[in-house]
Amino acid sequence: MQELLKKIRACDVCKAHLPLGPRPIVAAHAEAKVIIIGQAPGTKVHETGVPWDDPSGRQLRKWLGVSDAVFYDETKIALVPMGFCYPGKGNGGDLPPRAECAPLWHDPLWDGMPNLELVILIGTYAQKYYLKREMEKNLTETVKAYRKYLPKYFPLPHPSPRNRFWLSKNQWFDKEVVRDLQKMVDEIL
Repeated sequence: MQELLKKIRACDVCKAHLPLGPRPIVAAHAEAKVIIIGQAPGTKVHETGVPWDDPSGRQLRKWLGVSDAVFYDETKIALVPMGFCYPGKGNGGDLPPRAECAPLWHDPLWDGMPNLELVILIGTYAQKYYLKREMEKNLTETVKAYRKYLPKYFPLPHPSPRNRFWLSKNQWFDKEVVRDLQKMVDEIL
């Protein structure tokens, strides 16, 4: 696993398309039991090199019901994005994750983590990639149907502060989904 992580962190396959240059962000360990598949690092995470080291990460840790120490314990939780580097700024936020990363690195990472029990899919990009035709018509419907994907996958919206409107509109998420997510994560870890 350490050799694979070293290769990933040295990757520069799409450097010509990255405004801040390549800086692949990933955290994984052969003993990990939960994997969080996110979108792509933002500028703050690109600067620090620490996955989910931003307001979205704080919200995600609340949803999971875990401390920073547990969240960043690679033997418990692997943190793997769809795109490993900051993709740049778009009209409504960051650009989509680079398409090269997941096909290149996800399978080797999965092969190196035989103890995975739960795959948390954050946002549409991860859900489309892993759930494929099983995904509902949109993110809201997919998250609402989360039980359909258990025990392997647990789809979630992105925990970005920009999604506060979605969260206020979909109050069932905090009442039902977060409760079940915390229970499942607690039982696994």
